[in-house]
Order: sequence, then structure tokens, then C-alpha cells
Amino acid sequence: MRKPGALRAGRTATPDKVSDVDTTSLSGKELAAAVNADTKERAAALAASGAAPRLALVVANDDPASGWYVKSLERAAGRLGIDSTTTNLSVTASAEEIRAALRALGADTAVDAVMLQTPLPAGVTLDEVSPEIPAAKDVDGVSPLSLGLLATGLPGFPPATAQAVVELAKFHDIPLTGRHVAVVGRSNVVGKPLAQLLLAENATVTVCHSRTTDLPAVTSAADVVVAAVGRAGLITGAHVREGAVVIDVGTNEGPDGSIVGDVDADSVRGRAAALSPVPGGVGPVTTALLMRHVLEAAENARG
Repeated sequence: MRKPGALRAGRTATPDKVSDVDTTSLSGKELAAAVNADTKERAAALAASGAAPRLALVVANDDPASGWYVKSLERAAGRLGIDSTTTNLSVTASAEEIRAALRALGADTAVDAVMLQTPLPAGVTLDEVSPEIPAAKDVDGVSPLSLGLLATGLPGFPPATAQAVVELAKFHDIPLTGRHVAVVGRSNVVGKPLAQLLLAENATVTVCHSRTTDLPAVTSAADVVVAAVGRAGLITGAHVREGAVVIDVGTNEGPDGSIVGDVDADSVRGRAAALSPVPGGVGPVTTALLMRHVLEAAENARG
């Protein structure tokens, strides 16, 4: 019988033999490459017809990590034939200034997709400004309307990170139907929308959070554990039953400046059947899906 994390023949994941279980690495690079190849081909077709897809980014912070991410999105768009522009607002921009920028881009017929980068200025919340992004252009699914469409199963763009978790599991033949999935984290960006996507896959979902009593008891009862709470090394081997699948969404700065996940990978390997690496797991798939959303928004706009 195949373990839950076993892959199709020909996949390039590498087993890490540590103790009793061969822990398969759920790399996202091959999936991201396939998504990007399709996006690039379809974007070229739109450009040939006279209108390349166009993404508009809005930034109102001076956070170095945010700046790096915006630059990475601009580079990814450029490689795939997607035009991108960035509106840089002040770090002291008011909610109304941000709403005005989003409103203008939402009304601009030359713009196919709008993305608001966080963090936002002090005192400004995503909930009060994101409704200005039309659902048809909300490629990262952050507005209350987009989240509502997701919750009710209607067409719309789900948050790319949450979608990446599901797509990564499918790519590696990890069954979700009928399985118990524990999602650690309840943010509107990952945890809550991921629960909706998993329910759509007929999984049984438990959403855990900071007030969950005896977190290891809850997560160790699950077939799949998704760590999406933003705390380095929170999930250890004690949180995972033998043979479970663990998907790490976390991107935290380690003591040496490296990027580390929410999972203590060393203690989970040899216990879990499969574990997504950080970096190289959910991350590249997230970016690829976000670019595919831009492409799909452009295709939808052109009929």
C-alpha cells in the first residue's frame, strides 16, 4: 500500500531516511514550472492579439521584505510576458488615499489585475481598503467579496497561498477526499480560505489557532497537517502522527538570516510520510498561481 506522501513515478522528490519512515520532500518547483509554462504561452497569445496582461501593484510601506517580494513579482511577471506597474504611496498614506488608488486602478480598463501589498500603514486595515478592488481584478482574493465568493463556492480568485497548498497536494497525489486535515492558523489570507478549499475537496477540516487546547493532540490525529501560523518551528514531531503528511506554509527569518518554516523539519523527518520544504515548497507555487490569476483575469476581460 502506498504511503500518503508517495508520488507518481518520475517525480523528482527526494526521500530523507532519518528513522522509521522515508519522508518524501514535496517540492513545488516542478509544479510551478508547469504552471508558468502554461501562463507564458497564454500570455503570449494575448500579447499577439494586441493586449498583454497587465498587473498593477499598490505599495504603502517601506518594509524590506515587502520590497523584495514586490520586486520578485515584477520579475516573475516580466519573465511570463505580463506587464506590471507599481504605485508607491507614502508609508503614512491614509485609508482614503489607498482606497482612491485602488478605486482608480479598478476603473482603469487597461489594468487586468490589482494587488495591494502588505503591510499597510499604521491604523489602516486590509478590510477597510480592499473592498475597492473589483472581484474580477482581485487576483490574490483579499477583499471581503472575494472571500465570500470562495465561501459560497461561486467563481472568483482564491488567495494564491491557500490555493497553492491544495494544488501542491494534488500534484503529489496526496488524497484529500475523506481525509482529516488540521490547518494551524486562521488568517483571512491562508487559514480560513484554505479551510474552504479543502472542504470543496471533501476533506474533513479542523482549524487550529492560538486558543486551541492541546494542539499536539489535535494535529497528531490528522492525516494531513498544514502549518500556516507564522511562528518558526512551532510544529514538531510531537504534533505529527507517524505517516502523516505535513505542508509548511511558513516563511520566517531564522537566526542566521535564512528563511525557515513553521515546521521543525529535523524533528518531523523520519516521522511524516511527506514534508514540503521551506524554501522551495509552497512558495514557488504561490507565485506561479498568482501570475496565472493575472492571466485568467486578462482572458476574462477580453471575453
